[in-house]
Amino acid sequence: MKTDIQIAQEAEMIHIKDVAAQLDVKEDDLEMYGKYKAKLSDDLMKRIEKNPDGKLILVTAINPTPAGEGKTTVSVGLGQAFGRLGKKAVIALREPSLGPCFGIKGGAAGGGYSQVVPMEDLNLHFTGDFHAITSANNLLAALLDNHIQQGNDLGIDPRQVVWKRCLDMNDRSLRNIVIGLGRKVDGMVREDHFVITVASEIMAVLCLANDMADLKKRLGRMIVAYTFDGKPVTADDLKATGSMAALLKDAIKPNMVQTLEHTPAIVHGGPFANIAHGCNSVRATKMGLKLADYVITEAGFGADLGAEKFMDIKCRMSGLKPDAVVLVATVRALKYNGGVPKAELSEENLDALKKGIVNLEKHIENLQKFGVPVVVTLNSFITDTKAETDYIEQFCKERGCEFALSEVWEKGGEGGVALAEKVLDTLENKENNFKPLYADELPLKDKIETIAKEIYGADGVTYAPAALKELKRIEELGMGNFPVCMAKTQYSLSDDQTKLGRPTGFDINVREVYVSAGAGFVVVVTGAIMTMPGLPKNPAAYNIDVDDNGVITGLF
Repeated sequence: MKTDIQIAQEAEMIHIKDVAAQLDVKEDDLEMYGKYKAKLSDDLMKRIEKNPDGKLILVTAINPTPAGEGKTTVSVGLGQAFGRLGKKAVIALREPSLGPCFGIKGGAAGGGYSQVVPMEDLNLHFTGDFHAITSANNLLAALLDNHIQQGNDLGIDPRQVVWKRCLDMNDRSLRNIVIGLGRKVDGMVREDHFVITVASEIMAVLCLANDMADLKKRLGRMIVAYTFDGKPVTADDLKATGSMAALLKDAIKPNMVQTLEHTPAIVHGGPFANIAHGCNSVRATKMGLKLADYVITEAGFGADLGAEKFMDIKCRMSGLKPDAVVLVATVRALKYNGGVPKAELSEENLDALKKGIVNLEKHIENLQKFGVPVVVTLNSFITDTKAETDYIEQFCKERGCEFALSEVWEKGGEGGVALAEKVLDTLENKENNFKPLYADELPLKDKIETIAKEIYGADGVTYAPAALKELKRIEELGMGNFPVCMAKTQYSLSDDQTKLGRPTGFDINVREVYVSAGAGFVVVVTGAIMTMPGLPKNPAAYNIDVDDNGVITGLF
């Protein structure tokens, strides 16, 4: 069996101008990064803005397990299947972070015969967007500390600096640091922190901005600190907005690549869904809707995180709405939720399946609360048995969901035709009454508790005193109408990653709250979730190498 990277490296890619031509995009609209990558120009967006919108299909999943779910693989395979059916389709995905690539999760280009290529470029530096975001973030941090050093005219309280530096790498040693040590000219000594780049507010701002003017407004209102008398200090106050925008001039433009079957893929932005809002850029999605009849996009991690944020943050702010949702599960993952050890997942076990399928059940119920039709797909493994798949199909149909097997990892687009046909039928025949989960005017605590109870199944919410104090300050600053972005473990519906299936009898524990004023949401940190991950004992980096001919190995 070939590895994902072997399959990708053997692929015969076509020139990116020929990929773009499938969407009637001319070569002049492309800013080339070699033969197989390009950015889509601002002029293109202006020219197509009056085109009718296509249909938007969101791909999400059950809670991730070590058994794997293959959400991106299904997204890519579904896009390829639409192409095989003669449909004008485009895939809209997030860019991968270097952190999980060298850590534990691996790459994010799909798998098997449903991949985005060139996968090595995509998983590593790609077109430099993340480097630009990191640079803009750290420029603001440098300007902030320089202002304090050079006289502090704004009266910034060094104990109330909330802006953090960032790095697109899992590096736990940078979570809590001390800066300014040394001589007086080396800056003021204070505690500081790093987050991973995909959790930076600038990542969120870039992904939610409609254009450069909107980007600059959002950058300018980001809160970096508070004064001694408690007033917020923004990037505009530090005169940082213009220089940050200059660094992001190219990063704001969506990127185009291709799948193994040459389906166009727009890949842009990459906030994590467990600690950020988990969706690709609004610009990329809107551009896809103007260029194609069908856009297949995904939201990060399980539907309790990525899909909820897609509906309640991205759609709320952008005016987008999904026309259908594809919910990805696997027999293996459901058995894992039913208590089967990873080593025994290949054996038929209907009892464990019946016990673990409650996780799928809860995600179906949650998605239906948004009023959008749901299609459940099983990402097929060779060890799945007919009895297991038949049971899941019947379970889904009893809950008002369409069902289809996906064999896209093994067969590419051909293995996704049944799913694509089911999605097309759903788009034509099922009602779509999309609505967000909560109203803007609801108090922040009520928004948090609505998500905790309705989506996670919690009994209630407990708050650390500092979190309650910050919620009060945010509402006093006039930002109580913002949506909330929950930072929570991806592995469980609760905030305890060991609670699998459909846990009950628990509270969500909020330990920290902060406002992302530029992005326009309030981040709520629960449980033990970290905004700067660490590396595992045996990082994936140990297996990655490059030979004398420049061929990368060990990337997956």
